[in-house]
Amino acid sequence: MKSALILGGTQFVGKRLVQLLLNEGIEVTIATRGITADPFGDQVIRLKISREDAESLKQAFQDKSWDVVFDHTCYSSKEALGTFKALEGKIGKYVFTSSQAVYHFGTNHKEDNFNPLEYKPTLKGRREYSGYVGYQEAKRAAEAILFQHAQVPVVAVRFPIIIGKDDFTNRLKFHVDHVKCGKAIFIEHPDFRYSFIDSEEAASFLLMIANSDYQGVINPGSSEDISLRELVTLIEDQTETKAILQSEGDPSPYNLPGSWSIDTSRAKSLGYRFTSLNQLLDQLINFYHLE
Repeated sequence: MKSALILGGTQFVGKRLVQLLLNEGIEVTIATRGITADPFGDQVIRLKISREDAESLKQAFQDKSWDVVFDHTCYSSKEALGTFKALEGKIGKYVFTSSQAVYHFGTNHKEDNFNPLEYKPTLKGRREYSGYVGYQEAKRAAEAILFQHAQVPVVAVRFPIIIGKDDFTNRLKFHVDHVKCGKAIFIEHPDFRYSFIDSEEAASFLLMIANSDYQGVINPGSSEDISLRELVTLIEDQTETKAILQSEGDPSPYNLPGSWSIDTSRAKSLGYRFTSLNQLLDQLINFYHLE
């Protein structure tokens, strides 16, 4: 890979990925709405696009080509189709940031539990999807569009919950702050189980999978999962403070109507390794506790 287009690249995992690509000497182009600033100065080429306007994509990508595109900002079937058409003949590989949300709620989902080649997507814009169910449909539909129509290798990386010191959502930090400050938390289903991945390892995985011959769908992340009850216990142990769990508390941002975890054995079989979940959580809980 000598050149890469990143749709996004100004926040969280995308920003980490840009830096990794630059470290490798790869020519990087980032395509965004031009709203969020980035720290890369003249090291990157910038294009201004709107994912909701297919014509803006055609104009921005005209007379250009890249070895790989990393798509971080696709949230609808129309966006997937518009991007695919605008990049037709201009790229060698498509790496799509998908989600474990493509699966039904449950634990230890394997990649074969959702097949995008068998899914019939409805063309919709991002504003036509709402809530978790809408997010799930959008990611399923986007995968289906790409795998059913693309003429180049496609990889859909089905990330679990991404955490890290640079996590702007502050969802894990919410739990640490509430426990150490004695604020009540409402956890609706404390025994539902969840999978996680470190943000640094997520970016590294995207780079490695792009440089590999792999195509298809894949689940990366720590091999273990954890319940919110177990997560709170880890926080209690680190902060030496008893959590206050009650229905009148602030709702946990991890409150979901089902378990949400994946089987990462395929990635492991390909030689990829991720930090164990307990080690990862211990490090981050300690980081937030000491802030």
